[in-house]
Amino acid sequence: MRLRKTISLVAVAGVMAGCTSTGGVRQPSAPETVVPEKALVLPPPGGPSIVSVVEHKRGNGVEQTISLFTSSSVPGQNFLKVQFFGASGANPGTGNAGFSMINESGIAREVARSAPSVPMATSATFLQNAYGPFGYASGRSRAGDTCVYAWQQIRSSTAANTQARNFGMIQLRLRLCDTRASERQLLGIVYGYAISGTFDGAVWNPYGNPPPADAALGRTGEPIYPDEGGYRASPMPIGYEPAPAVVSRPRAVAVRSASSPQSARGVASVPAPIGPRVPLPGETPQTSARPDAAAAPIEQSVRAIGVTVPSPDCIGDAAMMAACRR
Repeated sequence: MRLRKTISLVAVAGVMAGCTSTGGVRQPSAPETVVPEKALVLPPPGGPSIVSVVEHKRGNGVEQTISLFTSSSVPGQNFLKVQFFGASGANPGTGNAGFSMINESGIAREVARSAPSVPMATSATFLQNAYGPFGYASGRSRAGDTCVYAWQQIRSSTAANTQARNFGMIQLRLRLCDTRASERQLLGIVYGYAISGTFDGAVWNPYGNPPPADAALGRTGEPIYPDEGGYRASPMPIGYEPAPAVVSRPRAVAVRSASSPQSARGVASVPAPIGPRVPLPGETPQTSARPDAAAAPIEQSVRAIGVTVPSPDCIGDAAMMAACRR
């Protein structure tokens, strides 16, 4: 009898709960698209534009996959992936995301998946941007596309963690393939991206304590020069614009005098002279050729200027001198 009453009460409570329910549809926690302005990491000015941002909230942080503009024949999408790992329970009911430190084997698998059919080689050079050290691998496809896959982990030092603060961590991945850009241009995106997301509270600060001021400031004998032409290295160029083509101009050849022996060596052929040909000594002059009109006045002037030298027989006697004049 008591069992029947209990069942009846449960049935009545269920019916009442069904009547009071709104019947609305609830979507469980899942990745969702957010506007590009809410991206936790922004590419630098002049870098690839943001196509979409997919966000996945976790119990201990947030993950975002930021799709970037892609101009490449290599399969896949350019992206910037960021993971914020903080306190558990930040987003209840979403489940915590497991994380592991960056290791060589895991990175090798990520590089192989990032750009299929492109031989990628990991760089052994130590590099560092504004947020700390990072690593990258690069390669070139058969079609000539350049690909770069970079990774970075931002976390405070172990000494800072022992002070019950600075527990947060940020991991980033960047995949870029482009048909026009060089490896150095793509690497400039790693130096130029900006992290806009933060953690609530100084306990989860992933950057650690701020560094002290330079010891050289205010010290005698430690000159500091301006950036222009000083001792500081120039920043990494950022952007996809290729270098302008170098236009070669022909060199101007200095005109030298024709009388110099150096100019005579460089002359390949002498143009034909204009005017009548002057006969050499011993040659019979050509009477059939008409003299040039411009040469006639010169010949007349020569005749007018010429002087007739008298014979010795004509000197001393007036009669002989008169005969010589005839």
